Order: sequence, then C-alpha cells, then structure tokens
Amino acid sequence: MPKTSYIFLPLLLFSSFIFGQKKTLQTKFITEKISIDAKLDEAAWTNAELANNFIEIFPTNGKPETPDRKSEVRILYDNEAIYVAAKLYDDPTKIMKELTQRDNFVSADHFGVWFNGYNDGQQEFRFFVSASGVQIDGVYTETFGEDFTWDAIWESETQITDFGWVVEMKIPYAALRFSTEKVQTWGLNLYREVRRDRQQFTWSLLDNKIVNESTQAGLLTGIENIETPTRLFLIPYSSFYLNANKTQKTIGEFKGGLDIKYGINDAFTLDAILIPDFGQTKFDNVELNLSAFEQQFVENRPFFTEGTDLFNKGNLLYTRRIGGEPSTYPTTGDDEEVTDYPLTVNLLNALKISGRTKSGLGIGVLNAVTEKTEATVKKTITNPDNSITTENRNVVVEPLANFNVLVLDQRFNQNSSVSLVNTNVTRNGEFRDANVSALVWDLNTTQNTYNLSGNYKYSYINEFGNQDNRKGYDSYLNFRKTSGKYRFSLAGQYVSDDYDNNDLGINFQTHYHSVYGNVNYRILKPNELFNSFTAGLTQYYEFDNRTGMLQANRLNLLFNTENKKNDFLGFAINTRPFVTYDFYEPRSENEKRFVQIPEQIQFYFFLSQNYNRKLAIDFNPYFTFLNERERVVYNIFFSPRYRINDKITIIYGLTYNRQNNNTGWVAFDDDDNTIFARRNRISVTNTIQGKYTLNNKMNFNLLVRHYWSYVTNKRYLTLLDDGTFADNFAFTENLNQNFNTWNLDLSYSWWFAPGSQVSVMYRNSSSLFSREFDRSFNTNLKDAIDNNNLNHIFSVSLRYFIDYNSLKK
Repeated sequence: MPKTSYIFLPLLLFSSFIFGQKKTLQTKFITEKISIDAKLDEAAWTNAELANNFIEIFPTNGKPETPDRKSEVRILYDNEAIYVAAKLYDDPTKIMKELTQRDNFVSADHFGVWFNGYNDGQQEFRFFVSASGVQIDGVYTETFGEDFTWDAIWESETQITDFGWVVEMKIPYAALRFSTEKVQTWGLNLYREVRRDRQQFTWSLLDNKIVNESTQAGLLTGIENIETPTRLFLIPYSSFYLNANKTQKTIGEFKGGLDIKYGINDAFTLDAILIPDFGQTKFDNVELNLSAFEQQFVENRPFFTEGTDLFNKGNLLYTRRIGGEPSTYPTTGDDEEVTDYPLTVNLLNALKISGRTKSGLGIGVLNAVTEKTEATVKKTITNPDNSITTENRNVVVEPLANFNVLVLDQRFNQNSSVSLVNTNVTRNGEFRDANVSALVWDLNTTQNTYNLSGNYKYSYINEFGNQDNRKGYDSYLNFRKTSGKYRFSLAGQYVSDDYDNNDLGINFQTHYHSVYGNVNYRILKPNELFNSFTAGLTQYYEFDNRTGMLQANRLNLLFNTENKKNDFLGFAINTRPFVTYDFYEPRSENEKRFVQIPEQIQFYFFLSQNYNRKLAIDFNPYFTFLNERERVVYNIFFSPRYRINDKITIIYGLTYNRQNNNTGWVAFDDDDNTIFARRNRISVTNTIQGKYTLNNKMNFNLLVRHYWSYVTNKRYLTLLDDGTFADNFAFTENLNQNFNTWNLDLSYSWWFAPGSQVSVMYRNSSSLFSREFDRSFNTNLKDAIDNNNLNHIFSVSLRYFIDYNSLKK
C-alpha cells in the first residue's frame, strides 16, 4: 500500500462514517405559550436548534438546495403538543398558492413535517400545509404509500413575507402515536415543494435508489418526560334532511349521533361511532355491469377510511360489506314475488382500537354491528270464485350481524414485519357465518435492496340450511429487487376451489394458480429529455387448478415519462398472445363450464399536462383488437381543466367506450342451455367538477356525473362444451339494455373551528333502466334530468369537536 494511502484512509473512513449517520435535530421543552399566527415572535423560537441544508429529491436527486431557496425549520414541544416553525426563502411574487379544500395539493407550494414516534422505519404521520394555508395530512407506510383519507385535528398558519413564506404548526400528541418511554427518539423528516418548478426537497435525503422512504428519515431527539393530557374527544353531530320526488311529498328527517375518540394511552386509540350518519358521503359511480362479478366501489364513509392501514394487512377487508347488500334473497313460490328488497343494511354502531407497543407490536381491533333487515314477499291467491286476493309476508334477508377484524403486526429491523390477521362475520340464527385467517409477511434486507413478501390465507364458511361447511386457502409469494436502476419481481399464487373471503372481503376468482414476472428500468437523474423515465416488461400466466387450462395470460410493455416541462406521458402495448378459457363468464354451477377467449393486442397512450398551467389536458385513448371478426374496443378519455384564479377551478371529463361485436353471457333458456350474444355496447360518461374556495376553511364544491350505457344484442349463441358457440335462432327474448344514471352534488363546507364543520348539500339523482329505448344521447340525458325521474335531497349537517381538557377547564 502506498504511503499516501495511510494519510487518506482515515479521512475516507471518517467521511464514510459521517455520510452514513442520520441527520439529527434536538428539540427543547418549553413553558412559554406559542401562538399559531406565523409571526414566530416568541423568544422560544430564537433559542431552538435549526434544521437546514435541505436536499433536492426531485427532479435532481441528491442536489443541495440553493441559497435563494433555503429552508430553516425549528421544533419545540411541551406537555400538550409539538410545535413547528419554518422559514422558506423564495421570490414571494412567484410562490404558487392555489386555494382548495382540505387534503388536496393542487398548484401550490407546500411544507410538510413527517413524524415516526417509534423510529421503526415503517410508518410516518405526515402533516402538510400549503402556502395558502390549506392543511393536508396522511399516514405513510411502505406497503400502501401515502394514505390521505386519515385526518387529524391540528393547527397551522402561513404568511407570505418579503423573503418568501412562513409556516407555524401545532400538532397535538393526540394526532401522533409513540411509545411510553421517558426519553424518546423519533424518526423525523421535513419536506418542501416549490410547485412552479416541481422541485421537491427533504431535510434527510430520500435516495431514489431505495423504495422505503421512512427508513431514510433523520432523528428528532430531546423529548423527555412528557406528561400528555387525557386524550378524549367527543364529536356530536346533528343533521336535517329534506327528501322529495315527483311521486311523494317532501319529507323532513332529523338525525343525530356521536363520534368518540379516546386515547387509551399514548400508543393506543379507540374510535367509535354511535348512530352513524353517512348521508353526505360521495355518491358511487354506478355502471351497467355485464361481468360475472359484482362492481367494486370505493369506500367513502370517513370512519372506514381513516387510519385503516393496519386493518388492510393481507387485503382481507372490504368495508363496503358492512352496511352493504343483505347476504340472502327470499325463496319464492310460483305465485309469489318480491315487492320490497332493501339494497343496504343499516349500521348500528362501530368501533376501532389500534396502536403499537414499544416493542413494535401493532394491535388493531375493528367491530361493527348491523341491524336485522327484512324483505317483503307478495303472494297472489286465486279464490274458488276466481277472485284474486294478495297477502304479504316479511322474510329476514339479513339478521343481526357482527363484523370483526383482529390484526397483530410485529415490526422489526426498521423495515420488516410479520402479521396475523383474522376476520369474522357472525350472523344471528340459521344464517351463514364466516371466518378467515391470514399470516402475512414483508421482509427486506438491511440495505433495502431485496424484498420477500407473501401471505397464507385460510377461510372457513359455516353454511346455513342443507349446505356443507367449506374450507379453502390462498397462498402468495413475491420476491423483488427494490433498489437501483434495474429492478425485477417474481411471484406465484395458488387459490383453492373453496377459498372464500367475501363476507368481509372481496374476491372474484378461485381454483387457479398463477406465475408473474416483471423487469423494469428507470433513470435516477434527469437527462436532456426527461425528468423521469421508466420502462417495464411484465408477463403473467394463470391456470385452472382442475383442468390445467390457461385462464389468463398477459405480456405488457410500458414506458412512463415526465418531460422537462413536467408533463407526464406514457405508452404501452398489452397483449394476450394465447387463447384462454374463462370459467366465470358462463355462470355455471361450481364454474364447471368455460368459454374460449381469443388472443388480443391493446395499444395504450396517456398524456397528463402540468397542472401548473391555467389550462391543462388529460388525454388517454386505448384501442384493443381481438382475434375475432370485427371484434374491437375503442376507449377515449379526455379531460381539460381550467384554473380561472387561485379560488376557482373547473374540470370536465369525457369517457367514450365502444365495444364492437363483443361476446358475453345473457341468459339460460328453458332447456338449461347457456345463452351468449354477439353484441355492441356503447358507454358515455360526462363529469363536471367545480370548486370555489373562499379561504382555507370555507369552500363550495360541485360534482356532476351523467353515465349512459346501452347494449344491443345482434345474434344469440348457445355455448358448447368445448367453449365455442353454435347459432341459436330459437331464442328471441329481448335482452337489450339501456342504463342511465345522473348525480349532482352541490355542497358548501365551513370549518369554523379545528375539527368542527358546518356542511350544506343539495343533491339530485336518477337511475333509469329499459329494454326498449332511443339511442339518442340527447333523449337519454333529458330523461335522466327530467324532474319526474329525479330524487331531491337537501341536507344540513353540524359537527362539533369537543376536547375533554378544554371542557374540563
């Protein structure tokens, strides 16, 4: 070894040691009262340690911030909350500050603080505020990314200054989770976005060669011996609804209820709703469903969307089952018909308990109870004198039911976890009960370069009546390279015939096994053409367990880019190179029959222009060609958005889908033949979104959707045993379909105090189905908005947040 190496070796080792250390910020305990006004004039801020030297993470990963955009952050604490102050330097005339409702980033500069009270590298509570003062909060996990359905109660204020802008935040301990240790070290990162250039910075570098962001956080030290107050919050609410339509007079209805949030300790929290009211939640985007499977809807009820990352382990929970459709349908005789069948079941109450011990064990319990629900069956009786009489009987279609979820999630090594999950549905009386258990693992190497994830699920269905109990399982394993420019993934899955988690989850297919492979490439630094570029190749094969026949196969090539103007562009070629066999579309008993599906190729393109522009366009066409005469699919999505000013934005969306010579199931004939049809289908969806935001606490929102879809059957076919068809000229029933839905929501919201809200909504809607119809768009739109077909709802809701400690004082 050359002598000079002895001189430089210690320097090299020292540099490596410093580089490998996490950034650390020490906070201080204060007794001085902090006013959240973005003035930062309290003496305590002067003495607080400074966090600075932010590093750009996008587009140029690893580049230090420039002096004209420097960021300076200080953090203090007392027994009530954590306080954050940030000075963000910039040209004040160029700072973007669009106003919007909560939890929407839009075109505005942002500052964020990310806390991990356990410093376990796996979960962060993230709090953002825009330059216009709009709050955004969410939970980050490596598995699910950022979940902004979670909301907390905290305070913030911003101010544009001559040097840039200032942020001041107060985050109560009730909004965080941490251990009970006397001396604590938290994971900490600080975030800043300069929106006009789409630049993103963090205090502790997020290296884009590594997937997991939380493991790259810095440290917050100095928190000692905090005596947190009682965490008990009551949110009573009262609502008034006016309902009207053409066939009934206006009906008024009062509703009231209570939400409770109680901190069992600093780590565990109980959330409960008594007499819930979800009348103002967003409407579902209902479609004409021709598939063999139910349409899956997004969960819009706040209780079931907030802080559910722990309950989503293993993907066993589909919360729309709770309070969804009844689990049975009445059995009727030849002289009977169902005249009143409820579409939903009322939710009586629900609660969640969740938290994590200092050893990293997460515990989650969710329980909900739904009420007994009946349908009405009418019987027609022909008397001896040939007169007709009727009598009604009530049939229980859903008894009193109890829904439960239990999760035990152990984290370790700063980046890995193993979970046990159990879901259970118990119905009163002689009705179906269900139990599903799962072992879930997510294992990462120390350097976060490789990942091994998977699960094993076991279901047990206690069938009612004369049906047998059923047991099944689902197993999945995935190995991934998760770092660097080149990455890959290999996965396999096996699902047995009788696996069923549909009482509290959602699962469409069983009795199959599959293999999956993916390789992809990305640039880690911007080049002359792109700020980001990703290319990927995916191959997937799926086989029926009973016959070994190919159920599905896909070969996909895709490219995703962001150009130097921050426009997103993508292109893909998706192919199904082999004939496959669909065991679900024929709707046969035990899915024994199948239909052949021809080869296909699809071309896909999308453009999403930079929303910083006043006028921006989203455009996404795709074209699918199947190896069958004249069978093709065209789909075009076009959505321009225009920002009139920082308060007003309008977004229009048009989706047009045409399927020529589509083939699908329509019925069973009197001889129990399976009838398919060659058919054309056209669907048109128009949406309008508008917002007028008065300030960061008060806004108007408009959401309009008209969906129209119709199907014309050209030729009927009989399904043969080999999955092909024979013409059926005897079947002449009219099974054409025409479906219209119309939804309009106009709402006003005012957050008049932290956690307290007044909301006023006017809603009208219609839903029309027919076999005989006019194919004119104008005629269908007129029918959808005809007052004879509309239901009208006007509602006013008040929610008031009560902190037990303030009430006590």
